[in-house]
Amino acid sequence: MDTKAIDIFEANRASLMGLAYRVLGSVAEAEDVVQDTLIAWLSHYESGIDNPKGWLTTVCVRKAVDVLKSARHARTSYVGAWLPEPMHTEMLDDPEAQLSLSESVTMAFMLVLERLAPKERAAFIMHDVFESDYADIAASLDVSEAACRKLVSRARENVRRAEAPKQAPPSRQDEVLQAFLNAVDTGDTANLVDLLAADVTLAVDSGGKATSINRVLEGSAEVLSFIGKALSRYYVDARVHEIELNSGRSVAFSTMDGPIETVVTFAFDEEQRVNRIFITRNPDKLARIAGLVHTGAPH
Repeated sequence: MDTKAIDIFEANRASLMGLAYRVLGSVAEAEDVVQDTLIAWLSHYESGIDNPKGWLTTVCVRKAVDVLKSARHARTSYVGAWLPEPMHTEMLDDPEAQLSLSESVTMAFMLVLERLAPKERAAFIMHDVFESDYADIAASLDVSEAACRKLVSRARENVRRAEAPKQAPPSRQDEVLQAFLNAVDTGDTANLVDLLAADVTLAVDSGGKATSINRVLEGSAEVLSFIGKALSRYYVDARVHEIELNSGRSVAFSTMDGPIETVVTFAFDEEQRVNRIFITRNPDKLARIAGLVHTGAPH
């Protein structure tokens, strides 16, 4: 195996992973795309490639778009609410990987990206997040430069109409997290009331593989009641792990001696109030998180 080829690929791995994850909303699928890109790279490296980063990006984004087209079809039969797979970002320290710490990887923004057509999504991410030029994006997506500009323009307009969320500062995130944990621990939601928007929603993604509510809760009264009664009762004996996911303060719950069963993340409005709460219970989306939180002490 050519060690130079491997070194070049590894220097670009974090960037490729960040690109694939944003296109797909799935860590597992992104990892598969990056691995397939590596296989393609190793089979073509000896043929001579003038721009390795550009070649890798092109192959990666094409594979990701193809996977997204298939995934979109599969998601139409998904049981209950579908949420992006949570991505651990706290431990990323490679300069390229810092891209994954931006607002473009928050759970709420990833859901905004779900509204875009596959090529729109890829073009928007490459241009507005990774700052690629239109010529390179057009070549990667096998479209004309004029068509590429239209893809980015349409995507930008869709994102604007969706009022793309902004992340709250760390101090506000910590305040929300502690108030939420206190409410779950005691059943008393008084400290959480003023931190939630009146139109806050709460969605649970179980994929039909774990106990879950079957609809999105709407409004602060309904959400607070669910947190203070249902969550407080269900997690009374759980271990609590504070963790950074999708560039935001989050919490994972596990049984005392068992695996991670639940991950909770938050989104904020312009007033820095929580306007969306995302709960992931699909075990397929928690496997990677479980391996990380068990390396540290619980809360």
